[in-house]
Amino acid sequence: MASPTTAPPPPASLPRIVAASLIGTTIEWYDFFLYGSAAALVFNKLFFPGSDPLVGTLLSFLTYAVGFAARPLGALVFGHYGDRLGRKKLLVLSLVLMGGATFAIGLLPTHATVGAAAPVLLTLLRLVQGFALGGEWGGAVLLVSEHGDARRRGFWASWPQTGAPAGQLLATGVLSLLTAVLSDDAFGTWGWRIPFLLSGVLVLVGLWIRLSVDESPVFKEALERAEARRDEADEKPPLVSVLRHHWRDILVAMGARMAENISYYVITAFILVYATTSAGVSKQTALNAVLIASAVHFAVIPAWGALSDRVGRRPVYLLGAAGVGLWMFPFFALVDTGSFGYLILAVTVGLVLHGAMYAPQAAFFAEMFATRMRYSGASIGAQFASVAAGAPAPLIATALLSDYDSSTPIALYVIAAVVLTLVAVTLSRETRHRDLARVEGEDGEPAGAAPATEARTV
Repeated sequence: MASPTTAPPPPASLPRIVAASLIGTTIEWYDFFLYGSAAALVFNKLFFPGSDPLVGTLLSFLTYAVGFAARPLGALVFGHYGDRLGRKKLLVLSLVLMGGATFAIGLLPTHATVGAAAPVLLTLLRLVQGFALGGEWGGAVLLVSEHGDARRRGFWASWPQTGAPAGQLLATGVLSLLTAVLSDDAFGTWGWRIPFLLSGVLVLVGLWIRLSVDESPVFKEALERAEARRDEADEKPPLVSVLRHHWRDILVAMGARMAENISYYVITAFILVYATTSAGVSKQTALNAVLIASAVHFAVIPAWGALSDRVGRRPVYLLGAAGVGLWMFPFFALVDTGSFGYLILAVTVGLVLHGAMYAPQAAFFAEMFATRMRYSGASIGAQFASVAAGAPAPLIATALLSDYDSSTPIALYVIAAVVLTLVAVTLSRETRHRDLARVEGEDGEPAGAAPATEARTV
């Protein structure tokens, strides 16, 4: 028998919830990754001309990193209101902000037209993108986690995670198609704008689906209990509560993100620079390799999520982190061959191992925090880490390549992040059996403590 607080939604409801979260995260990651790919391929020439090619790329990646700097602010704002008002409303807002900023980038004048104002406008829109994405991830994974049944939570919650490779697949696919059918001059003059303008259409589709779903039942019940106990005005802000009760969990989440975040952006964004400048691979070949690997990445994430339901979040996460660390030197050695087949192998294996961290991450982080502070806790842990991890990763990797003209320092950089993640996850507690409906203080047990028996479902 299922307890009233953990009963799964009707069978037809959960796939719709998953679809709403998945399409939203796909669109948002499409927007975000599109910028990263464009930063590696054309923004250095369009917005930062007159520099050495690698210096121009560094400046381009600097604006890319700015988007990450805004993500913690988005996590704080969206987390606060998401824990107060609900997940659905904030997810709709994040989608509108992200899509609007991406569409506007497609309309931007370049440096040749307006001079220094071009990179300034580009940076401002990148800040909006980062702010929106800072609130998107936490809400999307919580909407699924709090709707789904406990026994398969890792599997269902991993589906919004597939929005990252799906967005990467979509962004890289569109860019790859355009670079294949357009000349370099045509792509650099106007072709690069098309993928950004397409975001407007995708946002309309995403809004139509996302507005059709219901609010999380776990959140509704927690809100009712909170209002029954005390006036909302007397309740501490979610940020205060999460830092008081869950500061250890926030640190664990941040540590867990280091290897996952850094390795992903080295494998998918920096590789476009490394393969084309050091390995002599064409732009089209590098894009095609990332495209194929992203398709495999999309397919394996739910499988890793399902495995975490069987053996636990920590073992799967540790396997992925250790695997990425061991793969870094073979990864660059394969890319250095200049072979398309070896390039596909390098990126694909890297992303499969990355998926072992990324898939259980959604359920793992959601299970760490109490309901009325879960949006804040999961978002803060994930997005504050991204400032130190994903934001500077392509920048640091490009700078290391420029200074040492070797992949060895870059591999060691990723391995150092892997060590941090292994320590953080090893020190954490397994969360697979936790009941998301448990609210801190109701039964004298903190929400982060593992119950004695597994959450029961129908």
